[in-house]
Amino acid sequence: MNRCPITYEPLPEGASYSVAGLKSLHRSLTSLAPLEFTAEQQRREAISRAGKMSIQGVQLKLSAVLRISEGRFEVVDRGGRYILKPPSRDFPELPENEDLTMRMAAAVGIEVPVHGLLRAVDGSFTYFIKRFDRDGRDRLPVEDFAQLSGASRETKYDSSMEKVAGVIEQFCTFPALERVKLFERTLFSFLTGNEDMHLKNFSLITRKEKVQLAPAYDFLNTTIALVAAKEEMALPVNGKKSRLKRNDLVTYFARERLQINDLVLADVLSRFSRAMPVWRELLDQSFLSPEAKQKYAAILSERGTRMQL
Repeated sequence: MNRCPITYEPLPEGASYSVAGLKSLHRSLTSLAPLEFTAEQQRREAISRAGKMSIQGVQLKLSAVLRISEGRFEVVDRGGRYILKPPSRDFPELPENEDLTMRMAAAVGIEVPVHGLLRAVDGSFTYFIKRFDRDGRDRLPVEDFAQLSGASRETKYDSSMEKVAGVIEQFCTFPALERVKLFERTLFSFLTGNEDMHLKNFSLITRKEKVQLAPAYDFLNTTIALVAAKEEMALPVNGKKSRLKRNDLVTYFARERLQINDLVLADVLSRFSRAMPVWRELLDQSFLSPEAKQKYAAILSERGTRMQL
């Protein structure tokens, strides 16, 4: 079945995107042309433009604006409102993986920006995500946890989830609310095989003078992307990066370290439990290959069982 790469809705014959998918980008958008670069050309463009753009990271990225009247994304060096991530030569199906995982996060109530998959001229998929640090012409203050902790790109793994919690307690306007969000993201990352949530993958944003966790980003199942992944978390919790149990994440981290009360904690766990069948449906509808879907489903099942969900 042909589905919309932005909403996963079934598409009529000849359509590339659903109406809802186009409207999620802009209410006036009626069509969207394929990205003008092939996957290989996108990688070359990302490398050649790397020094000119403000976005960085391990994955190759392009900055883009959406030309509404022309119905297309245009790659730019400055002033981009969207980040594009082309397919990787080294890791299979990263765009499809990240889009699915971010969609799963939204399904359990985690805040994520507008995102989806964009068709390129060679038929490949590029992942796009709208920048959350822009509000009209204003740029919102955003700092990642490496900056806030005094860490660098080289030391972004030299921390712990307990220290991440400490950053929230130090800087957030309402830390009790943000600690719940942190637990949700920690649990979600564990369940979905994301072993790369280092300090630069957490950020604080200031909105209307309130400092809070920024919308989630860089959520993907790294365990199925890597060969022989050895760890389950990038940053240790309760002194552990692997073989994590419910006692580590729920009893110790949520209840004891984050001080989440039992009523709130029960609600979070209930939402995650109800989300599991929804995630499996999204996985089935996703653009991952059958083999990748099978691996992803196995991780969800095994880790959900470990967390007693």
